Amino acid sequence: MAQTDHDVPSNPPLPRVSHDGAPGSTLKGPLSFQATVRALALGQLLCWAALYYTFSSFVLPMQRELAWTSPQLMGAFTTGLAVWGVATYAAGAAIDRGHGRWVLSGGAAIGGLGFMLWSLATSLGLLYSAWVVLGMAMAMCMYEPAFSVLTKRFPDRFAQGITALTLVAGFASTLAFPAAAWLIACCDWRGALQIIGAVLLFVVAPLHAWALRGTPPVLPKPAAGTARQDATLHEALREPRFWLLTVAFTLYAFAAAAIWAHIMPAFAAKGLSEGQALAVVVWFGPAQVAGRVAYVMFGKRLSIRALGLLVLAGMPLSLAIFAVSNQVGAMLLFALLFGVANGLVTIVRGTIVPQAFGHSNLGRISGAMSAISLLARAAAPLAAAALLLVVAGYRELLLLLAGLGVAALVAFAMAGPAQSPTRS
Repeated sequence: MAQTDHDVPSNPPLPRVSHDGAPGSTLKGPLSFQATVRALALGQLLCWAALYYTFSSFVLPMQRELAWTSPQLMGAFTTGLAVWGVATYAAGAAIDRGHGRWVLSGGAAIGGLGFMLWSLATSLGLLYSAWVVLGMAMAMCMYEPAFSVLTKRFPDRFAQGITALTLVAGFASTLAFPAAAWLIACCDWRGALQIIGAVLLFVVAPLHAWALRGTPPVLPKPAAGTARQDATLHEALREPRFWLLTVAFTLYAFAAAAIWAHIMPAFAAKGLSEGQALAVVVWFGPAQVAGRVAYVMFGKRLSIRALGLLVLAGMPLSLAIFAVSNQVGAMLLFALLFGVANGLVTIVRGTIVPQAFGHSNLGRISGAMSAISLLARAAAPLAAAALLLVVAGYRELLLLLAGLGVAALVAFAMAGPAQSPTRS
């Protein structure tokens, strides 16, 4: 029978053959928890920096050479985000079947090929094709697949591992923008894309394959009456909790993506210069990382549900402050609150789903939930632009998005405690 990436809390001393290994091959035993987390954290840092954050750095160089409009270029990125949403369930299902090692390493390799294809773009069709490939890579090697694999391998320590992954990957934007600018200055934009693709193909893909080598042995099941009742996807879909959590994270993702896309025009509508706006947005990254560090240091006694309530309350509060005030101090408070919330919501989502539905079908359940929120994220920039044709201006748009944040908080609160029931 095929073996899978099943749960184990520690590094067993005996090697065994992995389902992910080649037929007839003998692999060394799996890595320890610490080594696995470190390798996956580095992989997440590089994947997020390359696949998500570098796009905006290539917009102007491509416009100068190819004379494409901003909407035409942004449409490519939106296409990638939409493919990410559509493909994420299939990636989760593959992880549930025991192919987590190949999902993560294959995703990085596909991402590398996507960058190579992007570097050859001389037509919009080729650019959009590259971003279809890159969207597939996002679905295979960004947070959700890494969380699912880590949770299955280390069920007793997955929350600690997820926190570590998000803490390291929180520096992705800090790495991406200066690295992309330096590469473009040295090698032109096409050469820069090829170098980034090579990093994914020849560094990250082998790193993921090495980090997830071997298959931990299956632990004995707990005695009757104490075993966790792991829900199937069909069972999860019938639970109100699944839909309430999905609504909460989808509304949050929509509001956050709309803000990211319209943040600079919103500052301009307030009469602030680009320099003043940059002086505010520069605090997003540090606040995001600071929130995660504070949780690691002081959040041990805080339940994940309590953390979620605080995080989901922080986002609409930050948007309301941004909407009604023009004062520098208020703008900085907005940046700090929004950054902290954005940094911690990933930990909340990655931890509460396995607590609520168990580990066995986590890839499918998390993938189905992510697909909805990712499609909302992809649609948010255009939807927000359409809303601006209806409402009076950015102040009203921000208040509307704050209202969506409040609705997300209510849905999360109604979902109730995260712990799944036990078998009787």
